[in-house]
Amino acid sequence: MAIPKDARIGLSPEDIPKRWYNLAADLKGLRPMIDPVTKEPVRPEDLEAIFCKGIIEQEMTTERYVDIPEEVRDNLIYLNRPSPLQRAYRLERHLGTPAKIYFKREDMSPLGSHKGNTALAQAYYNAEAGIHTLTTETGAGQWGTALAMVSNLFDIDSTVFMVRGSYMQKPHRRTLMHTYGAKVYSSPSEYTEYGRRVLKEHPETSGSLGIAISEACELAASSDGSTKYALGSVMNHVMLHQTVIGLETMKQMEMAEIEPDYMVACCGGGSNFAGFTFPMIGERLKGRTDCRFIGVESEAAPSMTHGEFKYDYGDTAGMTPMILMYTLGSEFIPKSVHAGGLRYHGMSPLVSAACNSGLIEPRAYGQNDTFEAGVLFARTEGIVPAPESCHAIKGAIDIALECKEKKEESTIVFCLSGHGYLDMYGYEQYLDGTLKDSSM
Repeated sequence: MAIPKDARIGLSPEDIPKRWYNLAADLKGLRPMIDPVTKEPVRPEDLEAIFCKGIIEQEMTTERYVDIPEEVRDNLIYLNRPSPLQRAYRLERHLGTPAKIYFKREDMSPLGSHKGNTALAQAYYNAEAGIHTLTTETGAGQWGTALAMVSNLFDIDSTVFMVRGSYMQKPHRRTLMHTYGAKVYSSPSEYTEYGRRVLKEHPETSGSLGIAISEACELAASSDGSTKYALGSVMNHVMLHQTVIGLETMKQMEMAEIEPDYMVACCGGGSNFAGFTFPMIGERLKGRTDCRFIGVESEAAPSMTHGEFKYDYGDTAGMTPMILMYTLGSEFIPKSVHAGGLRYHGMSPLVSAACNSGLIEPRAYGQNDTFEAGVLFARTEGIVPAPESCHAIKGAIDIALECKEKKEESTIVFCLSGHGYLDMYGYEQYLDGTLKDSSM
């Protein structure tokens, strides 16, 4: 049998985008970060304690496109960009759906996820500014792994505060970060003043991304200026860097004459969802598509489906500016789940604004339902997805089954944000029936 032309749609290295797309240029009614004391909009200089100037400029810009530095673009090749867009034929047949299902393969990076796209850019700008150490948080460990790896390209040291729940569940992720040369601490830790305080008050806590962010920010802010903070999600510059995913996807869909009815991605802090959908959301704002955008959260931290749209801190200690976002409260500590990258109390301000305006349709699923979807995907398509990616797969499967019931030949495109080869303990628990419920 001849291989269908849309079985896998590839691009050449020359097709790696030359510019990032900034949704802030097209989304109306955006509100700035505010200083929690003065209640005034945050100024660029207010962020210099933790970020380098190049990153601050990108955080504040409202330009529609931002040029990708040649050194960053060249190194994206080594992260296996451009990544393929693939048709899930066997999953379609198993579901008996008339829908077509495609997935963007961010799992093929040597890092195993999409996180390298922004890690590379952030390490580059910090190296240009003469920074010697980057500090960060990580949930499942994919972001910490990405920053640890790319920091070596620019001779930068990295310190990672890993949420305690994942630190205990995923020892091989820790080992991988150590292999790349990072220092890794279980958060809350004894390494920072805030970490020690949390441990004293809550010695048995599983931690949270908000706590880990506080520890990383404290370390950067208390340095002599040679240490800065890098983060893997939430803020505008991270969303910007990740749009290489969506820009590639749009080019691939154009080549294969694919017109998506749905684009689906998991949502934790928002980087994967934003990177995958923002370029197409920009097209919808211009009236060029009717595509629907489905953001899939974990029931353990359902900020868009159960949170409030309000100003809140980005971390637990209240060290960051206040951000207008969907939030469960900065002190909220979710259950320990295997989708550690989806355990953030809030959502990116850009994703939140798009959701509040009706552009995004959020859904939340429990981890047993998402692991069920991940196992089905592994058995049909042969790929073991990360627990975070299982949420997007569950969303795509549900839409495909809705199409089956309605006899609709819709086209669904989702983002496979990473592989699950270091998450087998979670799969083992699902398969032997010991995986715990994840709802709030």
